[in-house]
Amino acid sequence: MSDSTASLRRKIESAQDLQSVVRTMKSLAASSIGQYEDSVRALGDYYRTVELGLAASFRESRGQPLDVPVKGASNKGITGAIVFGSDQGLVGQFNEAVVDYAIKSLAGLSGRVRIWAIGDRLCERLENAGLPLAGRFALPTSVQGIAVVVGQIQIDTDKDQELGSYERLLVFHNRPESRSLYEPAVEQLLPLDANWQKGLSAINWPTKILPEVLCDGNATLRSLIREYLFITVFRACAESLASENISRLAAMERADKNIQELLVNLQSTFHRVRQERIDEELFDVISGFEAISGLRLR
Repeated sequence: MSDSTASLRRKIESAQDLQSVVRTMKSLAASSIGQYEDSVRALGDYYRTVELGLAASFRESRGQPLDVPVKGASNKGITGAIVFGSDQGLVGQFNEAVVDYAIKSLAGLSGRVRIWAIGDRLCERLENAGLPLAGRFALPTSVQGIAVVVGQIQIDTDKDQELGSYERLLVFHNRPESRSLYEPAVEQLLPLDANWQKGLSAINWPTKILPEVLCDGNATLRSLIREYLFITVFRACAESLASENISRLAAMERADKNIQELLVNLQSTFHRVRQERIDEELFDVISGFEAISGLRLR
C-alpha cells in the first residue's frame, strides 16, 4: 500500500509540473495574440496611406490605364497560392482548417496550382492533396521577423512571375474573429486588373487640396504597388500568427481544465489510499493490543 501512495504522490507532482508548463504557455499565447493584433492595427494607417497614393496615381491618369506591372498575364492559367499555417503543434485544428479551405477554393479554379507553404505542418497535407509545393518557408517567431519572411516570399514569387508561370496569386490564412475564434480567409494579390484600379480611383481624397504625382508616374506606381502587395502579405502573416495563438490558447485552456480534473481525482484517491493505510495500521495496533491483553489475563 505504501508503494501505491508513493506512486500517487509522483503522479500528482508530475501533473502539477505539467499544469505549471501549460499555464505558462497560456500566458505566452495570450501575450502573443495582443502583440500580433497590435501590429495589424498599426499597419492600418500605413495601408491607408498607400491606398491614397495609388488612388492619386490612377486619378492623375485621367481614366487612361497606367502601366500596371501585372506579370504572367499571358500565361497558361496557372494559379499561385501562398498558404500560412504553423511550424509548431498544440494548435488544435488550425492547420486543417486553412488547408481544407485552400483545397476547396482551388478545386474550383481551372489550370494547375503552385503552392508556397509557410509553416512545416502544412506541407504534408498539401502534398497529399496533390498540390505541388513551389517553395516552403519557416514562420517568424516575432513581429520583427514578419518583414524578413515576407521579403523572402516576395523575392521567390517575383522570380517565378518573371517566368510567366501564373496569372493569379492568392493568399490563404486564418483570420481572427474574436479573442477566442478565427476562420480561414483568402485574398487575391494578382492580377491587379481594371476593377481593382477602378475601385482605388473612387477613393475620395481626405482634403480639398488634391495631390500631384511627381517624377515618372509609372515608377511611382510600381513602388506603391510593391508596398501594397508587401502590406497585404504582412497583414495576412500577422493575422495568421494571431489566429495560431488563439488556437493554442484554447488548446491550453482545455488542457489546464483536464489536468485540474485529473489532479482532483488523484488527490482524492491519494487521501483515500492514505486513510486506508492509516486504518490498517490502527487495526494492527488494536489487534496486537487485544492479543497482548488476552495473554496477560491468562
